[in-house]
Amino acid sequence: MLRINDVYQYQDLSIRILKILSEHIVWIDINDVKALPEIISKTELFHAIESFEVFRIEDPFQDVAFIQPEKDSTSQRKRDENYNLIKNIVDHEQFYIPSARSSLINEIINSKKSTKQTIYRLLRQYWQRGQTPNALIPNYQNSGAKGSKKVASQKLGRKRLYKEGTGAIITHEIERLFHLTISKYLLSNKKHTLKYAHREFQKLYRTLHPDTPENEYPTLRQFQYFYHREYNQVTRLQKRSNDIEYSKDLRQLHSTVNTQVLGPGSRYEIDATIADIYLVSNLDRSRIIGRPTIYFVIDVFSRMVTGLYIGLENASYKTSIQALYCAFTDKVALCKKYGIDITYENWPCIGLPDAILADRAELFGHQIENLEKSFSIRLENAPPYRGDLKPIVESRFKLIQAEFKPFAKGVVQDVITKKRGGKDYRLDATLNLDEFTKIILLSVLKYNQFHQINNYDRDIDLPHDLPAVPMALWNWGIQHRTGKLRSASDKAVYVALLPREKATLSNRGLKIFGVTYTCPELYEKGWLHRQNTINRPKFLYAAYDPSNADKIYVFYEQSSLKYWEATISDYSREFKGYSFWEVWQINSVQKKTIEKQNIKNNLAQSELEQKIMDIIQQASSETPLSTQSQKSRISEIRSNRTHEKELERSKLKGTTSIVNDTATTVMKPKITQDAQSNVIPMPKRKKSSDELDEDLKLRFPLYHDLLSEDDEP
Repeated sequence: MLRINDVYQYQDLSIRILKILSEHIVWIDINDVKALPEIISKTELFHAIESFEVFRIEDPFQDVAFIQPEKDSTSQRKRDENYNLIKNIVDHEQFYIPSARSSLINEIINSKKSTKQTIYRLLRQYWQRGQTPNALIPNYQNSGAKGSKKVASQKLGRKRLYKEGTGAIITHEIERLFHLTISKYLLSNKKHTLKYAHREFQKLYRTLHPDTPENEYPTLRQFQYFYHREYNQVTRLQKRSNDIEYSKDLRQLHSTVNTQVLGPGSRYEIDATIADIYLVSNLDRSRIIGRPTIYFVIDVFSRMVTGLYIGLENASYKTSIQALYCAFTDKVALCKKYGIDITYENWPCIGLPDAILADRAELFGHQIENLEKSFSIRLENAPPYRGDLKPIVESRFKLIQAEFKPFAKGVVQDVITKKRGGKDYRLDATLNLDEFTKIILLSVLKYNQFHQINNYDRDIDLPHDLPAVPMALWNWGIQHRTGKLRSASDKAVYVALLPREKATLSNRGLKIFGVTYTCPELYEKGWLHRQNTINRPKFLYAAYDPSNADKIYVFYEQSSLKYWEATISDYSREFKGYSFWEVWQINSVQKKTIEKQNIKNNLAQSELEQKIMDIIQQASSETPLSTQSQKSRISEIRSNRTHEKELERSKLKGTTSIVNDTATTVMKPKITQDAQSNVIPMPKRKKSSDELDEDLKLRFPLYHDLLSEDDEP
């Protein structure tokens, strides 16, 4: 079907259909500067189309119809004047016949309204550009060579009225200096001002042109004009911001987070922040313990808070797993711990999501990969300093903390100390950790069930009467979108989330962080025998809960979640009932103590060695040179030893006699000769064999029966 104003490609020609007759077509070449309407047979045109010689193309002047000149502008005035001049010609039924067209043109010429050349130019422009009045708009957009650089031969702009001199002409050399200055001071994230950059330019220009008076330097206005002409707004914005700031806060946004999720559980976002409040100790309210850490796990689709952690540990993988475990399991017991009675329907977030988005520091590495491989959870890590990639969880921190800030004491303020007579807000802290946790739990429950999300971007299938409340969105999504979250054993998820470390294996058991563990399976394997020939692995991977050092989970098979539960052994009984955070603290104290004692031991060892050397040196100086032969001196060793032994015995004998005499004097009373003669000796009784054995046991005791077979001597 042929249509008026359609453009066709025929060989090298671009032709426009001006009019459709019964048997013929009127067209014109839109690129020929001397073209006029021509007539062609309709049959011939259809034949060319069916022979693939003619095909329709896009109209190159289609944008002309969208031009709307300003009211009373030169473009509007000239357009209307040109159209009124040729209106009778283009509206004529036989404008394509040269004789009829010529007579109409001659009438205009005779009335002296225009020239023949102008009329043909306007007619050709009208037909070639789409036969609309806008086709006659002058091409002012090409005037002045817009966008092309110009080098002036004299100072442009108005002449100076108050300042002396004529001003500088901006040459290629000055433009080069402009580029150098702008690149260094303006196109950087140091955010220098335009005036500062211009002053630096003047220093450079003064050095290169010392003979030029300062009133002939390029002005700030010329510098500013060049800056805005050469560098567009986007370039200036990007260059004057660092990459992180631009990507996080300034870049253009092309979509929303809801377009990337299908329903509840499609993606969870996890992040931590330091709460804007100071707390006191649970045991002693007079002790200020600082600001707690808050972890939130948020469902992107419904904005539901699915899990949380509130404590004093810093943000890390070891604390994030507690928030994740809370997000995957039932929250009824957690709320009951703080005196809040809820049912499953009040917080129905139980199960594993499809993906988790977190910072690299928290869910990055081989430890969290166990969760990915075992439960098919996709892990997504945001680049550093890109909180904008987790917009949902980032915004919830401020929203939920706003619930307690107007009422609580010890809330963080802009300055630590106020003016004269003021008080440090940290001293006003009154809430302990348990009370603050309860407040956050209540705030989360209220948020999940009643908070209206004003800027929630709805999908096309979301009911119009469905309130944008996290609970309502969650329940609707569970029924109509992705279905229920994937389920898994709480214990299996708990063990899979725990951090893992290598535990070295010896005959004492498994050792991790300086703590020794044993389990019945190690004894069954025979790995704890004290023999070097025992074939046992050097180490095994073990998962540990940072909050409980009494138990670890030993993975005895690679690429498997099968584990043994190992408990703390008697070798490490000092750590029973502690957490691993306390174990690490104790180990740190003990290592510092050992280092201090090593310093003392080294000093004592040095003193001992010096005394030994002095004694040896003195003995060497007192030993005379012997005149005997070596053989004779060696042959006398036995006799010398015997002689020295007699001297030692005589010394011991003298000491013993003195002790005996003193004891006799003190303990024994004097007995006369007559009394001694009347004393009848008591007959000696022979000891039985049992009594003899008992005497031997007392004199030579055996301790091996008292030791356990499991203990090391």
